[in-house]
Amino acid sequence: MDRLRPVIARFARSFGPDPAAVGQTLVALALSIVATLLAGLTLASAEGRLSELPGLLLLVPAAIAQRGNVFGAMGSRLGTAIHTGTFRISTRPDTLFGQNVLAAIGLSWVAATWLAIMAKLLAVSFGVSNSMSVLDFLAVSVVGGMLASLVVLAITVALAAGSTRYGWDLDNVTAPLVTAVGDLVTLPALMLGSLIVTENWASEVLGAIALSVAVALLAAWFRLKQLKLTILRRIIAESLPVLAIASTVSLFAGATIENRLGSFLDQPALLVLVPTYFGMAGALGGILSSRLSTKLHLGLVPPSALPSRSAWTDIRSVALLAIPIFTAVGLGANAGASLLGIDGPGLLSMVGVAVLAGVGAIAVVVLVAYYGTLGAVRFGLDPDTAGIPLTNSVLDLVGAFTLVAAIVALGVA
Repeated sequence: MDRLRPVIARFARSFGPDPAAVGQTLVALALSIVATLLAGLTLASAEGRLSELPGLLLLVPAAIAQRGNVFGAMGSRLGTAIHTGTFRISTRPDTLFGQNVLAAIGLSWVAATWLAIMAKLLAVSFGVSNSMSVLDFLAVSVVGGMLASLVVLAITVALAAGSTRYGWDLDNVTAPLVTAVGDLVTLPALMLGSLIVTENWASEVLGAIALSVAVALLAAWFRLKQLKLTILRRIIAESLPVLAIASTVSLFAGATIENRLGSFLDQPALLVLVPTYFGMAGALGGILSSRLSTKLHLGLVPPSALPSRSAWTDIRSVALLAIPIFTAVGLGANAGASLLGIDGPGLLSMVGVAVLAGVGAIAVVVLVAYYGTLGAVRFGLDPDTAGIPLTNSVLDLVGAFTLVAAIVALGVA
């Protein structure tokens, strides 16, 4: 046993130099796997709803990513504030905390509205027959999105408060736990929102209200110069274009999966993989992006074309986590599907698809997380605001292709 201890210690250090930080990351990722598996089972059990409402599956990856894009970025900003000693929880809207909360709520609404409009356009462009109307998309996206956002906002605030009290590193826990909670509540919230579509008048009224509120918010934001809310102005100015691009890219991921809906319905257990796979890849990418952003703010990582030793340590730790994490995703998805009697391709195929697709996605995410964060700094943007949405959006698109490619390559469906 004494001979094994140095080996175990070296293995643990390969995930990072700080044992406490490694432990926080692993616990957060374990909780995230459990939560995203529950979300996947929710999606698989809703296969009938997906068939009834063409285009609904198109929203799933983008809606899940949107929680991470808005609240992962918020958590990253708060994490940097904690590291720099400027974080305080306050009910005043003009404080750093208050302006972050206002920005997150408003951005969630506007982003959900944009998501719905672009989803309809893509449904038409990709030939999704009998897809929902634009007002239906608006009702589902905004109702489901805002219900989920309120829950994720509460969790993000609780994590920030806990990090100051218990010494957690918010960069290590925000991305996986926000991903977990986002996945867990977004899918049931979307399914709840989809019930509105059965009542035509309700979806039309709510869709019109959603669009009107989004327009009003945009108009109000253009008048923010009259108020002394500099943090809010910067978050909005930097987030709107990033979220618009990120949501649109994520929708292409949904379109890729929607076009393979028949394969997923033939093997419904594969639907369990969708939120779990995207969620865990997003969590790993978010951890890397948050760590790099904080270190750039603190001057611990130079904005160089090639990663420094400090940056490489974070890259290596995330890359090493990929195989065990995606193996656990495959095992968990198969176990959950078997427990509920959901048809699937079998244990080896599920694990093979998860690992093959996950490793391919993470290879791209590492590049995007590093150079995306670096690019944000070079263009004068806050890497906390731009890094996670950029990473998640590219991940969604690449992840959708690697997931479908892995399914095809292994002959699963």
